[in-house]
Amino acid sequence: MSVHDELTSVQRSLDELFRSLGRLEKQLGTGGLEMRRVRADANHLRESVALLRDAAATPAAPRRPDLVTISDAPYDPALWVDSDDEGLGARDRRAP
Repeated sequence: MSVHDELTSVQRSLDELFRSLGRLEKQLGTGGLEMRRVRADANHLRESVALLRDAAATPAAPRRPDLVTISDAPYDPALWVDSDDEGLGARDRRAP
C-alpha cells in the first residue's frame, strides 16, 4: 500500500474510534476523568495523523546546514587563564 492509502486507512479507523467514543460517552457520561483522557488521546491522534498527512504531501527538500563563520582573529588570552593543557595537566605541575 502507498503512504496515502495507509493514511486514509488510519483516518477511517480514527473516524470509527470517534464514533465509538461518542456511543461510549452516551452510556458512561462525559464527566469522568478516564473518558476525558481517552477523548484527549484520540484528539492527539487525530492531530498527529493530520501532521503526517501534511508531511507526506510535501516532500522534504534537502536542507543545507547553517554555516557558522569562525574568525581568524586570535582568541582573547583571558579565556585560557587557569585552564589545563589537554594531555599535559595543570600548568604548575609536571606532565604525566
